[in-house]
Amino acid sequence: MTDDALSRIARCSCGRLTVRCLGEPSRISLCHCHACQRRTGSAFGIAIFFARARVAVDGVYSTFTREAESGFLVSSHFCGACGSTVWWEPARMPDWIGIAYGAFAGTELPPPDQQVHVKQRLDWIRLDIPEK
Repeated sequence: MTDDALSRIARCSCGRLTVRCLGEPSRISLCHCHACQRRTGSAFGIAIFFARARVAVDGVYSTFTREAESGFLVSSHFCGACGSTVWWEPARMPDWIGIAYGAFAGTELPPPDQQVHVKQRLDWIRLDIPEK
């Protein structure tokens, strides 16, 4: 990674695990699937996708791998100290890393450009984001 591009840092709650991302994200996806609801403890999850080559991890983490609804594996990486999920690797997109939107707290970020798994969206959620 070079230092001449825009750099953003994502962190876990305790700050022991950081992920540095260079440049602009390829997409920002709001996901309504039940797995993201469980992972975040919220009504949905938001992933910011960066090219793998533009991401650097610093710190110790644990990994949980599960099968996604697509049938592909997704490996979520989280801080062993505070439990925050900071990033994940979807096997169906091997060149991309998904970073938790909230891990960039305090950073100016673009809004999501798509929402996925809308059939699992909670009835009370109304968003003006294109569905994929």
